[in-house]
Amino acid sequence: MATEKYIVFQLNGQEYGASIQQIVSIERIQEMVSLPQVSAFIEGITKLRGDVIPVIDLKTRMRLPSSEKTDQSRMLVALVDDLSVGFIVDAASDVIDINTSIIEDAPTTIKGVNANFLSGVAKLEDRLLLLIDLAYVLNYEELNEVKQAVEEND
Repeated sequence: MATEKYIVFQLNGQEYGASIQQIVSIERIQEMVSLPQVSAFIEGITKLRGDVIPVIDLKTRMRLPSSEKTDQSRMLVALVDDLSVGFIVDAASDVIDINTSIIEDAPTTIKGVNANFLSGVAKLEDRLLLLIDLAYVLNYEELNEVKQAVEEND
């Protein structure tokens, strides 16, 4: 039985999972610089260990209602197409092992969500966990916009 490790995080009280293999680090929310004339989901840029990285508001990107950041809010830093990208989540609570046999394909139509970045649904004993592939949260044009924003402000 093959298992994979997933970080469990929350957005508006709903739990999601992302493969730990995609996560470079989990950080507290840091001071950010807002950027003019960028998509609404681009929160800004921040410096992390000397590097300028773009920060994406995952709720805005997923068309979920926004809420204030709290002490529990975190930034999941993932490598997306050789670029470190921070994804803001309400909380990152746990790392769990998920047996790959309980992961089903994501539904192809979920209202308001680009199903490309939903990699599956884990049927855990007590709940369903939507699994998100952070590499596909941004489409090609959006990723280029993010890369350009970093280059202009590096």
